[in-house]
Amino acid sequence: MNKTCLDCGEPITGRSDKKFCNDQCRNNYNNRLNSDNSEVVRQVNAILKKNRRIIADLVPADKVTVHKEKLSSLGFNFNYFTHLYTTQKGSVYRFIYEYGYLPLDNDFYMLVVREKK
Repeated sequence: MNKTCLDCGEPITGRSDKKFCNDQCRNNYNNRLNSDNSEVVRQVNAILKKNRRIIADLVPADKVTVHKEKLSSLGFNFNYFTHLYTTQKGSVYRFIYEYGYLPLDNDFYMLVVREKK
């Protein structure tokens, strides 16, 4: 039985369970399969990294209060964060890894850095 490479269609020689003629074809095939999922993940990670960098640049050491307009002008995307943290008082912080923000009155946000354990 003649088998052909799943990527390039060339005849395959060697083991009976072989699917690709070489490593390059194997990589091309798998990259093509995963490209749609990978692109979405790359886009979300890029947004998260940008949000993290913006907060990191604005928080000197512990915490700071910033207006929403300032964050927006820097390109901060309020729809993307990694997790929520609810305090005992009921305040809900949105975190991007170790950097978080809490909505305050009048479109202000408190930016914080989570303490390292």
